[in-house]
Amino acid sequence: MSNSNRRSTMTVYSDPTCPFSHQTRIVIQEKNIETNIEELVAGEWPEEVAAANPYGAGPTLFDRDLVLFDARVIMDFFDERFPHPPLMPVDPVARAKARLMLHRIDKDWYSLWHALSGRERGKTSKARKTIQEDLTVLAPLFESSSFFMSDEFSMLDCALAPLLWRLPSLNIKLPASAKAVESYAERIFKRDSFQASLSEAERAMR
Repeated sequence: MSNSNRRSTMTVYSDPTCPFSHQTRIVIQEKNIETNIEELVAGEWPEEVAAANPYGAGPTLFDRDLVLFDARVIMDFFDERFPHPPLMPVDPVARAKARLMLHRIDKDWYSLWHALSGRERGKTSKARKTIQEDLTVLAPLFESSSFFMSDEFSMLDCALAPLLWRLPSLNIKLPASAKAVESYAERIFKRDSFQASLSEAERAMR
């Protein structure tokens, strides 16, 4: 690895409109991690970032000789390297349940991101309907505890918040029966860590 990658502080290359990069930024702010956040411009990635991230999407972390890509991998690394405040349960059973829900959030909702953002033609309406219906069905989960499936702010909230923040810009309006989801979202959006995580482009989404 070249000397240019041997940085004294961590650097996260982050797309200012990407929900996966946004997830990572929320974790950084929640844990108050000292890191340099560099905004990426689509189609103009620095050569070293493009070479390090074979998928050309999402955040990329450089930490001396360590290079990580994929939001979930980076978020887990941050949670283990900077354990306070913890974003995953200590209890193995609760942790497994949280991981399963994180998997479902990725599989059921974020897998639709290309369709939602219009990159997959002809699939946008169906993807919007899926998100709207799923959130409505799950609305009771959003009022059963202070945060999503937990009384403590967790990785689940970090994963969900970027999607909920983008609902208006995606033209997804939740019905009155999903009011618990919107109430939950407003609580999360008011957190200092969430506000600090927003890029200028994301602020303009609402």
